[in-house]
Amino acid sequence: MIRAEGLGIRFHQGRKRNLRLRELVFYGTSRDPYRGDFWPFRDVSFDIRPGEAVGIVGRNGTGKSTLLRLIAGVLIPDEGSVRIGGKVAPLLELSAGFSGDLTGRENVHLVGSLHGMSAADLRRRFDRIVDFAGEQVRRSIDSPVRHYSSGMRVRLGFSVIAQLEHPILLVDEVMAVGDAEFRAKCYDTMEELLAQGRTMVLVSHEESDLTRFCTRGLFLHEGQLAVDGSMAEAIRAYKEVTTSS
Repeated sequence: MIRAEGLGIRFHQGRKRNLRLRELVFYGTSRDPYRGDFWPFRDVSFDIRPGEAVGIVGRNGTGKSTLLRLIAGVLIPDEGSVRIGGKVAPLLELSAGFSGDLTGRENVHLVGSLHGMSAADLRRRFDRIVDFAGEQVRRSIDSPVRHYSSGMRVRLGFSVIAQLEHPILLVDEVMAVGDAEFRAKCYDTMEELLAQGRTMVLVSHEESDLTRFCTRGLFLHEGQLAVDGSMAEAIRAYKEVTTSS
């Protein structure tokens, strides 16, 4: 369902930026001490089969979210390739891909249509989407999303993504936002989607979430795929690195 071969991505650190006063004193205005390139990871290869639930672990800055964005097609790799065997339902950030200037209602229709839902599908499923997101979102559905809390945006975003019939689900740390009742609804929905044979890739720092949904784990460390094994093996390797430093 997902095949990554020799995957790598480079970020440029020498972009224009505002220097701190200390840097201006030591380096002047003509020199940026942070010039150079940064590779979160290189030469990463793996295959994910249909119906697998895979968790990605690693320290902050090791490229977990970047890897999800490469799978989703949001970013283009500088090395290697990633091939997808079906449409992707992504929930990759707290903003849920919404436009802050549009209302919740308008964002539901915009995001749903961008992911291939027809106008008829959206009309039929709209009340279900809003009901899932909760009463607070329902009361604000005709207000601009910029006035929503991060939890409200995530609840509405997850509600839209859960209605997609795409075979691949990408989830990035969104379970950390929201109350216990909403998380329980998300867990039930994710288990239902997995039972339908969906493929899921999950980034999370919550061990309980990873072990609940994922049987396989990828551990990114120092720019490499250090472990590709069971979820327990990946978590164990991650803990060994974090506790030894």
